[in-house]
Amino acid sequence: MVISVSVQREAFDLDQESADLIAKSGDAGALVLFQGMVREFDQKVPLEKMVLEHFPGVTEREIIRIIEIAQSHWDIAGCRVVHRIGELFSDDPIVLLIVTAKHRLDAFLAAEFIMDYLKTEAPFWKKEHLVNGEAYWVEAKKSDQAILSRWQELAKWRKKS
Repeated sequence: MVISVSVQREAFDLDQESADLIAKSGDAGALVLFQGMVREFDQKVPLEKMVLEHFPGVTEREIIRIIEIAQSHWDIAGCRVVHRIGELFSDDPIVLLIVTAKHRLDAFLAAEFIMDYLKTEAPFWKKEHLVNGEAYWVEAKKSDQAILSRWQELAKWRKKS
């Protein structure tokens, strides 16, 4: 399996990233791609920008660990994750996840699993800056943590069967 992880300031090229992973994935018959963008969230005051920080080396290792867990559950051929850091503005691409597999179900489920865990477990710190000058660190959402429970339940079910 091909695993590639980058944490970077610069934007990524969807077409190039997809082509690169396809070329390295052998006879994969499915590709699932997810791109996340900065959004204004739910505050009443518009977002000026978001600043993302990470722990170099640790962040990449944690993302690889998440991908390897997905690989233990689904037959995936390759995975590419690009996560941006630094100053980002509304609608800027922030994360790219590409998963290849022989079969679509493995690609879909692995991509969803990786994204759910990436959102909650990867060590990134986000600070939102609003147009009124207010700034605050973004806290983990309870709803994101709740989503993980379904994967934990699936793991328990798989052990029983």
